[in-house]
Amino acid sequence: MIEIERKFLVTSLDFIAVAFAQNEIAQGYLNSNPERTVRIRIKGEKGYITIKGSGNESGTSRMEWEKEISLEEAKSLLKLCEKGVIEKTRYEVKSGHHIIEIDVFHGDNDGLIMAEVELENENEAIEKPNWLGKEVTGDKRYYNSYLSLHPYKT
Repeated sequence: MIEIERKFLVTSLDFIAVAFAQNEIAQGYLNSNPERTVRIRIKGEKGYITIKGSGNESGTSRMEWEKEISLEEAKSLLKLCEKGVIEKTRYEVKSGHHIIEIDVFHGDNDGLIMAEVELENENEAIEKPNWLGKEVTGDKRYYNSYLSLHPYKT
């Protein structure tokens, strides 16, 4: 239940040529408080509810609990969410022993492209493709819950 991940800005669209998966995502927050976010997500034809705790000092690790729910439940719960539903296309790319998830944001967050890689431990090395830019792990401005209330455009 501990999620360990690093986040990076993406500098080009070169990842699209090597992506092995692509999904449309819509997500909103029933609670965007960084101490305990509660997220509703629709990814493709599936729904999810996710609860995340606050991160450690580096922002790399935090508690995460996720459960699949029906698409109908997710659609209903998304209507109850705080303003600022996040819309994005997620690409998945294999890099060494890791899968990098790249989110191309739409709507109010158009122009932002961010990558995440989940790790087994905080000191694990990753192979960085040339399109992986500045690391933004722990920078709250790049948390989806923050972007839902403070869009990238602003």
